[in-house]
Amino acid sequence: MKVARFHAPGDIRLEDAPEPEPGPGELKIRVRNCSACGTDVKISRFGHHHIVPPRVMGHEIAGEVVAAGPGADGWAPGDRVQVIAAIPCGDCAECRRGRMTVCAAQESMGYHYDGAFAQYMIVPAKVLAVNGVNRVPDGVSFAEASVAEPLACVLNGQELARVGEGDDVVVFGSGPVGCLHVRVARARGAARVFLVEVNAERLERAAAVVKPDAAIDAGASDAVAEVLDRTGGRGADVAITAAASGAAQETAQRLMAPGGRISLFGGLPKDAPVISVDANRVHYRELSLVGANGSSPAHNARALELIGSGAVPVDDLITHRLPLGDLHEALDLVTRGAAIKVTIEP
Repeated sequence: MKVARFHAPGDIRLEDAPEPEPGPGELKIRVRNCSACGTDVKISRFGHHHIVPPRVMGHEIAGEVVAAGPGADGWAPGDRVQVIAAIPCGDCAECRRGRMTVCAAQESMGYHYDGAFAQYMIVPAKVLAVNGVNRVPDGVSFAEASVAEPLACVLNGQELARVGEGDDVVVFGSGPVGCLHVRVARARGAARVFLVEVNAERLERAAAVVKPDAAIDAGASDAVAEVLDRTGGRGADVAITAAASGAAQETAQRLMAPGGRISLFGGLPKDAPVISVDANRVHYRELSLVGANGSSPAHNARALELIGSGAVPVDDLITHRLPLGDLHEALDLVTRGAAIKVTIEP
C-alpha cells in the first residue's frame, strides 16, 4: 500500500509499505478520506515533540472496516466508520471527572500511532476502549465524516463558552474551523454571527459559503468599532478566536458585552504564547476567558449526528478533494489559505 510518512521537518515521503494486520482489540480500515488541517502543516514544517519519525500522518479519519482483530466485537467488514484523533486514557483523574479533553495521558492518531494518510491503517485497541470509533450515519459521505473531527473540537469550544439562544457571536478567522464555528453557533441558537478576518480574499470565500450576518475585513476596518456599531454599543456575548493570533485574542477583549465569554480556541505559537489582558475590564464587566483543547469521543459522536441531521452542513466546505500522491499540494493549499477544506482520498 501507499503511505505518506513524516521523516523530518520538510521531509514527507510517499512510500510503499506492507498492509498492516489487526491485533487483539484492533480494527483494520480502508481509509476513504482523511482531511488536512493547519496542524498537519505545522507538523510538516516543524515536527512535533510527540512524533518519533518515521510516522504516517493524518488524523481526520473516515473509512471502511476491512478486518477486526480478536476481541474487537461488534465490528464487521464493510462497516463505515469515523475515528477520533485525540485518545484519552479513560482512567486518569480528569477522565474519571468527565474531562477527557484534558486527559493527562492523552495520545493521538498520526502522532503516537500511524495515521490515515495511507490506503489502510490500524485503529488501536485503546481507541475502541474509549468508544472512539463511530458508525457513519446513512446518507453521510466519507468526506463529510472526516470533517467530524474538527467539528467535534468546535462543539467542545462552544460548549465551554456557553454559546446559546440569542447570543451575538464574533468569530475571528475564516478558515475551515472558523466556518464551522459560524454554523455551530447558528445551530445553538445564536441571534447573530459576525465573521472577522484580516485576509480579504479568504473572508470573501468563506462568507459566500457560510453567510455570516456580517463579514468584517479587519485589514481594512476597525473590527472593534464594527462590532460595537452593529450591536448598538453593547458588544458581543461570545468571541471565538479561531486563529493562532494573539492580536485577535487581545482585540476580542475590547468588543465584549458585560458577562461576555472569550474562547481562546486557537493555540498560539510556542515562541509567542503570552497576550495582554486588561484585568480591570475582565473584573468590572464580569468577562470570562475560556480555553478549549480538542474534543472527546462523545463530541465526535455528536458531530456526526449534527452532520447527519443537516443541522451543521459540511459538504460545501470541502473545496478540494485530492489523491494521496498530491498531499504536498494539499498542504500547500492549506498553508496559503487558498481552500476552505481539503480532503485526501487515498
